Amino acid sequence: MGMHIDRFKCVVAALFLSSGISLPALAQETDLDELHQQLSEADAVEAERLAGQIISTWERSGSPAMDLLLRRGKEALEQGQPDIAVEHFSALVDHAPYFTEGYFGRASSYYLLGMTGPALEDIQTVLRLNPLHFEAMTGLAIVLEELGRSQDALELYRMILDIHPHSAPALEATSRLELELEGQAL
Repeated sequence: MGMHIDRFKCVVAALFLSSGISLPALAQETDLDELHQQLSEADAVEAERLAGQIISTWERSGSPAMDLLLRRGKEALEQGQPDIAVEHFSALVDHAPYFTEGYFGRASSYYLLGMTGPALEDIQTVLRLNPLHFEAMTGLAIVLEELGRSQDALELYRMILDIHPHSAPALEATSRLELELEGQAL
């Protein structure tokens, strides 16, 4: 009988630990789902606030050390030092391979260094891990435009508007590209 009680305690402890560990991730996912739903229905002013909340949620790794690497990478970018930013973001990617913001920051850094191939690889990783990452989608659309793939870029901007209907970069680019492509069709 004592063996059954001990086994029961182990099973209960395991269930408690597994659900306790997964609850923050589940809560964050639920919060993001809710924020994305609100974003798709918000007016322009509210949309900016919600987009900011979504981005803030994306930027929380759950680890002070990883958050520090992210902050240092972002500071290096702001200071016009993309080469140093790459180092910080690469360390972040190495230590937290499922944290999309490391890849997104490194993609931005690579892009600023003129390294389009590595930037596109990191954007691909971001979008594989977070298909609703409208900032990464915007970066990809910009690269597609630069590569002369205006129709593909336009489709991507429209996808961004499905997620974030008031995205200023996507609205501007959609209008511009529609005019451009309409002119080519004539």
